[in-house]
Amino acid sequence: MYSYLEQELQSRFNLFKLWQQPPSKIPEFLKSNQRTIKAVVSNARVGADAQLIDSLPNLEIVASFSVGFDKIDLKRCEEKGIRVTNTPDVLTDDVADLGIALILAVLRKICPCDGFVRSGKWKDGDFGLSTKVCLIFVKISKPVGIVGLGRIGSAIAKRAQAFGCSISYHSRTQKPLKHYKYYDNIVDLAKNCSILVVACSLTDETRHIVNREVIDALGPRGILINVGRGAHVDEPELVSALLEGRLAGAGLDVYEDEPEVPDPLLRLDNVLLLPHVGSDTVETCNSMADLVLANLEAHFNSRPLPTPVI
Repeated sequence: MYSYLEQELQSRFNLFKLWQQPPSKIPEFLKSNQRTIKAVVSNARVGADAQLIDSLPNLEIVASFSVGFDKIDLKRCEEKGIRVTNTPDVLTDDVADLGIALILAVLRKICPCDGFVRSGKWKDGDFGLSTKVCLIFVKISKPVGIVGLGRIGSAIAKRAQAFGCSISYHSRTQKPLKHYKYYDNIVDLAKNCSILVVACSLTDETRHIVNREVIDALGPRGILINVGRGAHVDEPELVSALLEGRLAGAGLDVYEDEPEVPDPLLRLDNVLLLPHVGSDTVETCNSMADLVLANLEAHFNSRPLPTPVI
């Protein structure tokens, strides 16, 4: 657990450190403390599934140290009257910044360039050419496409506009934004952009929303950027497309089975891989922790929750 959050939780509550328990001991640990535990703090990797929820009869609230809540069984929480909170807004800028950084790094081959210098190969000749960012955005007349124009998607769009690009998007509903082109079909969006950025929430409807059809529509000159959740993308299809040259490259901060990453991706120099660090700055993690604490204290003091999900 993030150290600041751990310290603050320990100073304000009776903290059970479940993450320190060996997996084989967790059921026994939960059983021995089931009547005492009233709150669970989850994150992007470890949530609260139906089994955990059912094992804690006095559970009142699940506070997520994340904007996403796909690891939490919301239906079961709703059935049992358990409150759920998350940490929206405070991480928007960092995730959007990282999305743009991935675009720049993939197009300009920043990581391969760094390796080229470190390996001493520069002494034997020049690195080669990369792709001009504004060429992708302007000269080919293909905009950047964003899947999910919520808080993070909108922040990415605003930053991308600074590079002179036009924005197109796909989301559940059309936004009242005349300067962004809306597609009600993600395949059509992919056909009409050179860079596809995934920034939507993970739901049953958006799981594997980027499948083979979408990847093929993006095409052999296209770049896929994922700062949402790993399960948004059909990973085997992504790997196949990259290996077969049906996709030019990818920048990934998330994966379907974290921390496991498909082995072929590790060997591709047209893919930039990050360890799910979109919101991992000191400032943002402190703000997220403060929101978790504020939600817990509000709940146990019978005050309105600052950021309720349910």
